[in-house]
Amino acid sequence: MDLKLLEQTLIECGEPRYRTGQVWKWAARGAGAFADMSDLPLGLRESLADTVPFSTLTVEREAHASDGTIKALFRTQDGRPVEAVLMVYRDGRRSICLSSQSGCPLTCTFCATGQMRFGRNLTAWEILDQALHFRRIGAVDHAVFMGMGEPMMNLDNVLAACERLPDVGITHRRTAISTIGWIPGIERLAADPMPIRLALSLHAADPALRSELMPVNERYPLPDVIAACEAYYERKRRKVFVEYVMLAGVNDSFAQAAQLASVLDPRMFKVNLIPYNPTDSGFTGSSPKAIAAFKDELERHGLDATVRLTRGRDIDAACGQLAARASPAWSSRSRSSASSSGEGSNSATSASSSSESSPNRRRNSSVVR
Repeated sequence: MDLKLLEQTLIECGEPRYRTGQVWKWAARGAGAFADMSDLPLGLRESLADTVPFSTLTVEREAHASDGTIKALFRTQDGRPVEAVLMVYRDGRRSICLSSQSGCPLTCTFCATGQMRFGRNLTAWEILDQALHFRRIGAVDHAVFMGMGEPMMNLDNVLAACERLPDVGITHRRTAISTIGWIPGIERLAADPMPIRLALSLHAADPALRSELMPVNERYPLPDVIAACEAYYERKRRKVFVEYVMLAGVNDSFAQAAQLASVLDPRMFKVNLIPYNPTDSGFTGSSPKAIAAFKDELERHGLDATVRLTRGRDIDAACGQLAARASPAWSSRSRSSASSSGEGSNSATSASSSSESSPNRRRNSSVVR
């Protein structure tokens, strides 16, 4: 719900300013329409239904996984595809995975979103409307910005959405923002008063290999990224979650586990090992035995390490799988075709693609086993 548009409309209708808060309170509690807001005058409810879209997003498709995960494919008012996921756990947690962009301007080789055409940054209202969609299904209590896009490249809107998530039921301490290592964003998050958790998508401690997997490493080298994360810890006193996708024969050896442990301070970092979820990238996931051995080596060096529970793999809703596959007009299009047509570009895309995409795409073939 675009609260600025709502507020402007209410002013034009001669309504008192507190009406905006009334409407938002109903929406945050899971109301499905203006008609449900019983403490608003009936005429106003009818007028708002005619003049203000209840959501900035249209639900195009919803998929349900065998483990209870729900994935929603939305479309923005200008036609951009966005996916978000609700994960329900046995301990009662109901966590939503939110997207900050339509597609992603970065080109991590193992991630389906990175192979999409990039659309644009999402507004704060478009981010919130993902959360509100799932709130209408039931209560939600955790949020992770690990869906489509690099949140730190759209941090103004991400933080604006985070400010309102507690109204929906998700406190700041139960909110995490993931980044591939976009240092300006890490620094801003460290300075922000909200106690939001930071997650770092790392995936290789060797600089050359990380550049092959994640071309952004050439722009923001891993030692500088680690230093920024350590500064975040010193400011917030909250451990940084390190996300590490396990790729067979690429980054899962005993030596690579030891190298990872050598760059992470156990006081400041916790490692989440992520079983690889199939995409069209050509990678193969590490075996359970290899993941267990990797975890053991990290723990031998004093690091706290866990293996992430995979959710929603059978509906392409797991980590790294979001690609709006049900939206053929946008999915599976190369970034080169997008740039040649001039679509989906902005300053952030141009900056990253000019310095990162071309040279690293030539090297990517060497890491696909």
